[in-house]
Amino acid sequence: MTSAFDPVHLAGATLSNRIALAPMTRSRAGEGGVATRLVAEYYTQRASAGLIISEGIQPSAVGQGYPFTPGLHSAEQVASWREVTDSVHAAGGRIFAQLMHAGRIGHPTLLPDGLVPVAPSAVAARGQLFTGDGMKDLVTPRELTGAEVRQTIADYAAAARNAMEAGFDGVELHGANGYLIHQFLAPGSNLRTDEWGGPVENRIRFAVEVVKAVASAIGAGRTALRVSPGNPYNDISEPEPQAAYEALVKEIDGLGLAYLHVLEHGPEAREATLALRKQFSGPLVLNPATEGPTDHRALTLIEDGTADLLAFGALFLANPDLPERLRTEGPYNAPDPATFFGGDARGYTDYPALGAA
Repeated sequence: MTSAFDPVHLAGATLSNRIALAPMTRSRAGEGGVATRLVAEYYTQRASAGLIISEGIQPSAVGQGYPFTPGLHSAEQVASWREVTDSVHAAGGRIFAQLMHAGRIGHPTLLPDGLVPVAPSAVAARGQLFTGDGMKDLVTPRELTGAEVRQTIADYAAAARNAMEAGFDGVELHGANGYLIHQFLAPGSNLRTDEWGGPVENRIRFAVEVVKAVASAIGAGRTALRVSPGNPYNDISEPEPQAAYEALVKEIDGLGLAYLHVLEHGPEAREATLALRKQFSGPLVLNPATEGPTDHRALTLIEDGTADLLAFGALFLANPDLPERLRTEGPYNAPDPATFFGGDARGYTDYPALGAA
């Protein structure tokens, strides 16, 4: 029986275990969207994970959705990430860059040179966003032209090449949680009538083309995709999503991707996960929906073959040595949401005693 502490081969390397650090926004980037010393410290302290998936990194300036988030579209950003990846590798870890274009989830005050958020269609998401000027309503995005859609795909590929230059082991494309790729997939945010919208085969096209472009740029074995079927986060409307995701996986399965990452929304999502698991021939990373905190009790999902790796979020913030704590079934530090974000919120970076509960 496979356990979470068995090695697994992924992206040309053997991972020491099957526990992943889930991608989580940290909002600790410096001026110009560069990764900082604190970013390097945070990831290095969690290098005992079999796989680290970084916070969302914008592939272009207009892709930024939150304050103080990092990019991979300038030479300065690439150089800053090299310090992070070198430190993680020196500690024995492996790290993928998650490329996240926020699409309509953003605000003009976060963007340079008069840019405004862009999306498949000019449909605003309901809700507010934290900015340097306080909470602001999300704005109506500008609809991408056909040429701009193609340029956005090229931006992903360019950022993926930058990720390789920065020393990442691979790239995960964020197609979940209501950001740009998800906005193209969902009929509530994609009202287009051209080749990028309408029927399922058109709505999945952007995701497929981004995956193919990145795979061509850096190799399919270093390319991964994250999805969250039916997740309403960021005002996504996606009724009866299974057909679209099965069509999407059918299109990308033969490429030989590093993995497919599924984020479950609610316990009812397990059936959909198992269907995608059966359909996808490569490794599956699962961020599972669980009753209560996701801890060692979820490791049975590795043992029963539901997933090849499990991604842990908040518990990993509070417990930088989480793989060992999972092995011993605790004790666990309790996550403190007040420490999760911001350049001054050190959170558990300065943990003094890993054995403290």
